[in-house]
Amino acid sequence: MMAKQYQTLGEFIIDNQADFPYSSGELSRLINSIRLAAKVVNHEVNKAGLVDIIGAYGETNIQGEDQQKLDVYANQKFIQTLTNREIVCGIASEENDDFITIAGCNNDHQNKYVVLMDPLDGSSNIDVNVSVGTIFSVYRRVTPIGTPVTKEDFLQPGNKQVAAGYIIYGTSTMLVYTTGHGVNGFTLNPALGSWYLSHPDMKFPKNGSIYSINEGNYVHFPEGVKKYIKYCQEEEEDRPYTSRYIGSMVSDIHRNMIKGGIFIYPKSSKAFNGKLRLLYECNPMAYIIEQAGGKASDGFSRIMDIQPTELHQRAPFFAGSKNMVEKAEEFMKKFQ
Repeated sequence: MMAKQYQTLGEFIIDNQADFPYSSGELSRLINSIRLAAKVVNHEVNKAGLVDIIGAYGETNIQGEDQQKLDVYANQKFIQTLTNREIVCGIASEENDDFITIAGCNNDHQNKYVVLMDPLDGSSNIDVNVSVGTIFSVYRRVTPIGTPVTKEDFLQPGNKQVAAGYIIYGTSTMLVYTTGHGVNGFTLNPALGSWYLSHPDMKFPKNGSIYSINEGNYVHFPEGVKKYIKYCQEEEEDRPYTSRYIGSMVSDIHRNMIKGGIFIYPKSSKAFNGKLRLLYECNPMAYIIEQAGGKASDGFSRIMDIQPTELHQRAPFFAGSKNMVEKAEEFMKKFQ
């Protein structure tokens, strides 16, 4: 079905429910819950600096990173909204040590979906008023309905996702998501509290002119990444490329999807397995990127084909315009 620009997210979900005859409406209700939680978090993000919501919370998460107050707030709000609506049977978050089991109103464990999320990506940027985001991923459970979820329900490869998306809290607030039928972006009208389809059928240009990587870590990068950066900087007909790095993965990938570019967060001598989380960041973004005609890999192979073994597993990440990612992979294979 063709998307109608400026229709509301609710109308869009209703119009496209036929894509999910097996879901009995649960997946649509789940997306509705995420849009509600996103509005609540957006309201709080927009008050940063006016209320005591910025800065460190005083605790560390499972990765040993300092939690920001907004990390904790966003995590609580998304978990609370998804739990109260009794749509999912389990939630795993980057901010929690372990997954959460949700039994349902009759303690019957009848719900079909699990959600994995990074509740506030790039939250350290809040203090300096730079865009941040939320990333989410949805899977159908693999354990029998009627039983509590297990880790097996969450340790699924990205190619098993049924939905994924992100919310970017920037100059405007957008919800971008896919259910395997293309990528669509909705912008929040804060005066009405409604999301409107502003970016239908989003696509990555096959080529781009932007590379996004933290070059401050250059000396720690593998040789293939160093050679690719030099390639990006060479004076050629279509180069040098422009370096743009925000430090918020959602913002960097969102920009590159619109303008064309590559985002790289490789492994390094400081983080041998990479730093980004496979389940909460890499897989959902890879699903969106592929649905938008781009490519996502670990530098050698498809991200979504990796079989996870841990909830907080990390992975290198090369993602964006297809031709740019393939060129980066050439350098990785040549200099591995």
